[in-house]
Amino acid sequence: MSLFAMGDLHLALGAPEKTMEAFGGRWTGYTEKIRKGFSLLTEEDVCVICGDFCWASSLEEALPDFQFLQSLPGRKILLKGNHDYWWTTAAKIRGFLDRYGLNSISILHNNCVQWGGLALCGTRGWFFEEETGAEHDRKIMLREIGRLETSLKAAGEAEKLVFLHYPPRYLGYTCPGILELLRAYGVRECYYGHIHSRGCRSAFQGTADGVHFRLISGDYLDFIPLKVR
Repeated sequence: MSLFAMGDLHLALGAPEKTMEAFGGRWTGYTEKIRKGFSLLTEEDVCVICGDFCWASSLEEALPDFQFLQSLPGRKILLKGNHDYWWTTAAKIRGFLDRYGLNSISILHNNCVQWGGLALCGTRGWFFEEETGAEHDRKIMLREIGRLETSLKAAGEAEKLVFLHYPPRYLGYTCPGILELLRAYGVRECYYGHIHSRGCRSAFQGTADGVHFRLISGDYLDFIPLKVR
């Protein structure tokens, strides 16, 4: 039984007009690349999907994407990304998953998931610049910090791995609130997505303040889930 992670699948089976095929490069044939990448997993494995799962605007529109994900091996744990417009309340998402028999899929939202003695924690995160950021963005960031702390508290004394959509470090930007939580709760590993294409060259990957950061966006990994454990 292994733990994997990957972000930014950007599936468009329910909204084909938004397919990432238009960008070419690694996005060419990406849906089949995802299928092939997941073939490395067994049914006992777990993969955390760090946001931007699909382009659909509603849960019903997203059904073909969820059915595709259900068909892949392993247990899949989703957290929210900035393009997950289908995301609604946790109760509605869980009801939708139950209604359509999507029993290999769950969500990471104001909770944590226990796996092999580890606690899988996370939230979307957000970009916010203190000097130039709008009040609306500040409120979103504070809410995301609160959600991450709720997730970390739910983990108890277990070793905690954190999964985010937005990077808490990128170029000259840092998110002090999230970084402080990682330090306060003794987190040693943080995985994130959101960054694509040439931006991947500027992604922070390595150790800072005792936390190891790793970019896991789908195109960066060429759609092969990263084995975390």
